[in-house]
Amino acid sequence: MDISTYHTVLEPNDIQICEQLADAIRTELPEAEEKIWHAHPVWMLNGNPIVGYSKQKAGIRLMFWSGADFNEPALKPGSGKFKDASIFYTHPSEVDLGVLTRCLSKSRSIQWDYKNIRQRKGQLVRIETHEGNT
Repeated sequence: MDISTYHTVLEPNDIQICEQLADAIRTELPEAEEKIWHAHPVWMLNGNPIVGYSKQKAGIRLMFWSGADFNEPALKPGSGKFKDASIFYTHPSEVDLGVLTRCLSKSRSIQWDYKNIRQRKGQLVRIETHEGNT
């Protein structure tokens, strides 16, 4: 399955949200690899998951794997075990492109190494990134 196929099984309102999100992600992170990972659209930089979204009971959840360190009030931290943070959308008009663009920019420079978390037995390590050179 590809991301376009993922969208086709959603309700029209959710399709609009997901298409807005996908377009913004593709624009802001053109170097990212996009794929369906664990049954949801995810974008990765150098094999490390950065951002993705999924349909949940509360709406469309946009999740940044390292978002807890973005210092963005719109993002709500996950359980605290990892560094993820999310925002939920229930209507296309709720997608704030300014906030989204800012978070996507931060996702390139603020990364925790989820790619190697198994080898490190669940311990996350911050990836040293250089703006524009990940």
